[in-house]
Amino acid sequence: FDSLLLLSFGGPEGPDDVMPFLRNVTKGRGVPDERLAVVAEQYAVFGGKSPINGLNRDLLDSIEEELSDRGHDLPTFWGNRNWHPFLSDALKALQSEGYKSTVCLVTSAFSSYSGCRQYHEDLAVASLEVPRPPEIQRVRVFWNHPDFLGTAAELLTESRVKANLSKNTPVLHTAHSLPVSMAATSDYEAQLNEAAQIVNELAGMEGPCEVVFQSR
Repeated sequence: FDSLLLLSFGGPEGPDDVMPFLRNVTKGRGVPDERLAVVAEQYAVFGGKSPINGLNRDLLDSIEEELSDRGHDLPTFWGNRNWHPFLSDALKALQSEGYKSTVCLVTSAFSSYSGCRQYHEDLAVASLEVPRPPEIQRVRVFWNHPDFLGTAAELLTESRVKANLSKNTPVLHTAHSLPVSMAATSDYEAQLNEAAQIVNELAGMEGPCEVVFQSR
């Protein structure tokens, strides 16, 4: 590979971004602005800004530092599905700078249509907008990667110790929900449940744990 692409969902970075962002997310689904306005109120609680872009900037900095420490001079690019910087712009930048073979890391760890297959579709559509786009190979979903699970366990332990809680404390592992029809066609829920159990075990937790959903 001669380059790396970080691909993510995207999010608004200010109040004026919220409605255009939500229209991008729901494009083609016939969701009226009245319904989107209700969702927009949730962003207003946080100043109209999602943390995801800031987190991705930090992630990209960490990736660049790690690559450098390992002796890899690999240029990095970042594109989003639903907000700036858009995936199509990232592919245009890759093409204009002459890169031919790109490894793509998607920030969604679990399998589902919206968290996995739709990103494949996004890459295919965006590639059509670019003459001679680079060849792109995606990194696999990483829900069961030891480093991912180990980091989650370390953070769980850190939080438990900071709150002075016992290892018997029940743990709720939160995740974004999916429509039932979408969940039925993927391993999303099974992967979440397995990951939660492994994280609990790695953290030495002895109480019950449960996966709970944030939006449905």
